[in-house]
Amino acid sequence: MDLMEMFLISLGAAVVVYYGVKLLLFSRMFFPKLWFPMSNSFFTSMGEWAVVTGASEGIGRAYAFMLAEHGMNVVIMSRTKENLDQVAKEIGDTTGQRVKVIVTDFIQENVFSEIEDQLKDLNIGVLVNNVGILPSFIPCKFLESAELDQTITKVINCNVKTMAKMCKIILPGMENRGRGVIVNISSGIASIPFPLYTLYAASKVFVERFSQGLQAEYKDKGVIIQAVAPFGVSTRMAAFQKTNMVMLSPEIFVKYSMQYLKAGDKTNGSVCHIVLGWLLQTIPLKVLYAESVLRMMQDYVKKKTAQKKWNK
Repeated sequence: MDLMEMFLISLGAAVVVYYGVKLLLFSRMFFPKLWFPMSNSFFTSMGEWAVVTGASEGIGRAYAFMLAEHGMNVVIMSRTKENLDQVAKEIGDTTGQRVKVIVTDFIQENVFSEIEDQLKDLNIGVLVNNVGILPSFIPCKFLESAELDQTITKVINCNVKTMAKMCKIILPGMENRGRGVIVNISSGIASIPFPLYTLYAASKVFVERFSQGLQAEYKDKGVIIQAVAPFGVSTRMAAFQKTNMVMLSPEIFVKYSMQYLKAGDKTNGSVCHIVLGWLLQTIPLKVLYAESVLRMMQDYVKKKTAQKKWNK
């Protein structure tokens, strides 16, 4: 056997081992309870309070309920007091846990000093950075966005700045106590550069990279930091589409996603969304970026929006 033949055999064996390990690691995602178990007291062991931004509806509301059901008191934050008060009452009546309401508009510039004052005396074990906005409900090219200057500011303030500022406020306490959980909500479309959602997808890439960097910095301090990147969840942002195998309800998605909390610094949150993420990255970008495909995407969203309005 000559040297070249030995090299090729060794290279082939290395490739087989590499992809075998990757396949084994991927297969764990189908059995999260087995591979990433959590005790019943996991969340309460992190601290007394959980903070959830964008908690008046959708994914944020579902996280607030779930954490309260696990024995935590919750701080819920959003800009609509009436909705927050209703959620607070429902959580209190259902779980018996304390609920603190903070009304704030994360689109605005100078809101964080007041938030920090209201949170400073709380033992916060969990932070869920969920609040976010979509620049345009109907997907469109960047320059076609209405009021583009204001839209850029709103998206950066809400989707990017808020997450970093909330971590700045809450992470020091977690570091000092040597425990805590931060969940930052990204989006499945951040998996690739995504035309027609360019600004939104880019803001969610920041969420993922920021989360992964923070986890590398603070993992040894006992703090879990994870980006959660869902695809279809039936919320206002998705026009409250009918739930199915892919389009999950907020409650079901949150229940699934929390099973992956120990699975690494990023997860798509459910088996079907993990598979979708893998499939999306296997499709050639030239196909996704074809003008006909982009038009089909726009028409699909317009149709779904029109159906929802008609049904109402």
